[in-house]
Amino acid sequence: MDPGFDSMADQALDGAAPRPLLSLRNVNMTFGGVKALKNVSFEVLPGEVHCLAGENGSGKSTLIKVITGVYKPEAGAVIDYDGQSYSHMSPVTAQASGIQVIWQDLALFPEMTVAENIAFQTVIGRWPRLVNYAEMRRVAINALQRLGVTFDVDLALHHLPIAQRQIVAIARALVGEAKLVFMDEPTASLTQSETDYLLDIVRNLSASGVAVVFVSHRLAEVLEISSRVTVLRDGALVGVYPTKGLTQSRITELMTGKTFDYSVLHRDLSRSPVMLEVKGLSRPGEFDDVSLMVRRGETVGITGLLGAGRTELALTLFGMRKPKSGSVVLDGKPVRFGSNRDAIAAGVAYLSEDRLSLGLIQPQAIADNMVIASLDKILSGGFISSDRKRSLVNRWIRDLGVRIGKQDDAISTLSGGNQQRVAIAKWLATDPKLLILDAPTVGVDVGARAGIFDIVSKLADSGLAIILISDEVPEVYFNADRVLHMAQGRIVGEFTPGATTLQAIEEAVYA
Repeated sequence: MDPGFDSMADQALDGAAPRPLLSLRNVNMTFGGVKALKNVSFEVLPGEVHCLAGENGSGKSTLIKVITGVYKPEAGAVIDYDGQSYSHMSPVTAQASGIQVIWQDLALFPEMTVAENIAFQTVIGRWPRLVNYAEMRRVAINALQRLGVTFDVDLALHHLPIAQRQIVAIARALVGEAKLVFMDEPTASLTQSETDYLLDIVRNLSASGVAVVFVSHRLAEVLEISSRVTVLRDGALVGVYPTKGLTQSRITELMTGKTFDYSVLHRDLSRSPVMLEVKGLSRPGEFDDVSLMVRRGETVGITGLLGAGRTELALTLFGMRKPKSGSVVLDGKPVRFGSNRDAIAAGVAYLSEDRLSLGLIQPQAIADNMVIASLDKILSGGFISSDRKRSLVNRWIRDLGVRIGKQDDAISTLSGGNQQRVAIAKWLATDPKLLILDAPTVGVDVGARAGIFDIVSKLADSGLAIILISDEVPEVYFNADRVLHMAQGRIVGEFTPGATTLQAIEEAVYA
């Protein structure tokens, strides 16, 4: 364990720093003979923004569930919270003591109003068989004002963008008189501008004295918003580190125990045949006069802010939307897709940015998800051949390094990184000529991201043409041969990593 933990705790007790709001020691958890937490210590100071970092499976969620009373730790654990000592906490005790968790799915009700989502639980029960909607609105408005935001509390939640739904979840936590808020991947589905908006809210929370534990795979945000980082690896504490002077690469090394090489691609593809050529493609209200080219074996990155038209362009290339004008040539042949079936048949594959809703079928088995787009390859006499299916699935599990228990296990049993590998395998099984990857690392930890981009690199080396879409500029900078900047529906810039600096591209995108 890094000595930084003990020194911070000692300073707090000596009066050099505030006494911790939360302090855990000797926390152990075992599931089915597997040690999920190994003698973990953890502390949070009042009003602190503290990052809890680690790969999927490192123990972050288990630790949070111990703190919130979902799990009872093994004997010997010590939990000190807000001046009280516990061997374990119940969910009721944790919530009543001001500990709140905002999970990635937010646990909100889309058809209910903003006010109902924020304050219903607080006002229900105050008056027998009645709900005071005026009081509910007042409580909701006050909670939003504490965060420095205002919007219509009578609006149904489903009308709000995801960033504002995050704010509703935070406001609900404040209504519960939160002293400590855990935020699990709060920016995973947000654009850069939405992320900036949310981070300002977190700063407001901290300034008001509420402690925030921030869980995120986006390490730039970790360094920007947090004062300290606690790193877990394989259920054990690696250490606690001040963010001042810490780098993304150092956090990655601490999380994974590995060193990653961040270098730009240097591939000469000038003689490689053109696989995709788009000229003057337009769809009113979404994108206009888009022209681009992707060669065989080339990865072309597309980046830009919310509303740039990146995903809309991808959906059009995949046959999900029809362009108003322009032309598309694939592998030397003009194409005009009437549907995504036409696009798949022509050799286009599209990995959606929304893996959970559009990329995979969560209740279904791993094997079923992997073959769903290529059923023609496993049919025999009009029926699915179990042998062909098993062979196809085994091939992609082996080639992409997917870690599974059994093929028939539900896809939901896999980590985010392994789910994404299954989603990629689903499309590779169709034998595509062009693979469009839309935000392929959303909700995927840093170690798994490196694995996914290693797959992308090998696919490009094999001759596959790839379009990589991401709002994280470093992702396209280090993993694409060329980077296109899209803004307000147009391609407004083209960059070659190495010839142009990462900072220059970021300044262009965020200007």
